[in-house]
Amino acid sequence: MSLQGALEGSNRTLRILQDAVRVKYGVLAAIWSATLSSSITSILTRDFSYNIEHLTALVRAAEAKRSPLILLLFPSTLEQLPTLAWAASAAIKSATVPLSLHLDHAQDISQIEQVVENLPFDSIMVDMSHHDHEENLSKTAALTKLCHERGIAVEAESGRINGGEDGIADTGDLEALFTSPEEVDDFLKAGIDILAPSIGNIHGDYGPEGPKLDLERLSSIDKQICGRAQMALHGTNDFTEQIMQECIKAGAVKLNVNKLLLEVWHAHLKENADRPFMQRVDEGLMVLQKEVERWMDVCGSTGKA
Repeated sequence: MSLQGALEGSNRTLRILQDAVRVKYGVLAAIWSATLSSSITSILTRDFSYNIEHLTALVRAAEAKRSPLILLLFPSTLEQLPTLAWAASAAIKSATVPLSLHLDHAQDISQIEQVVENLPFDSIMVDMSHHDHEENLSKTAALTKLCHERGIAVEAESGRINGGEDGIADTGDLEALFTSPEEVDDFLKAGIDILAPSIGNIHGDYGPEGPKLDLERLSSIDKQICGRAQMALHGTNDFTEQIMQECIKAGAVKLNVNKLLLEVWHAHLKENADRPFMQRVDEGLMVLQKEVERWMDVCGSTGKA
């Protein structure tokens, strides 16, 4: 059996996604992480900061809804406080629903190598999309082999998704390249487990016209993959419930969410700035939990654990 095949039954992220594909629902892959900004900073500024309270709300939502969930960390978080990966790992092991830990948009090869050796991630997005296609492909293939040897599943981005996120190379000044059938085959040959296509989705906000996605392309990619990998969708800011469900119907199964969930947390803290701090945090946890639960309902993962 190949290393890739051996992962299918043992890797937490892949088990979660394979179950979702079989029953036809989507799984939230939710960013939570503590940067040097804190809950206090998020009240006093407009910065979109992350904090460890998000982990609590996410896990509570998954337990309440009996839903699988993928927990995402940014590479910048590991530079500041790598022990957060172990906090997430402890939450995953004690949960009564399927959870996994995923490193999103890892672009530094030396950091990926260190993560593979030292931290408890179930999957890593090896993001070499800021390189041209051939270099993206060659680096991805080499890192996929390394990850598979340690039992870690790999996600890669084909095409180029415009925009940028925290600590990630901004591709906003580059021409957005939609994923082609040839690129799909190239990345599958590289051995990846999860493909993140470019179909008009962007990292960041979409502007007044909202998302304009090529759902036919997404569906075509899903048919081309034909079960050889799972499909992730990035750039869900400003998604409506209908758009999310259309993407799931077209084949997206791992749904990366950031602002879509966390906006309610930051809004709550700022709107209640005159109240005692810990009261705001406790109430904010419930506000965020309910928003996560709502999107689990939308994605169809409620009751699937």
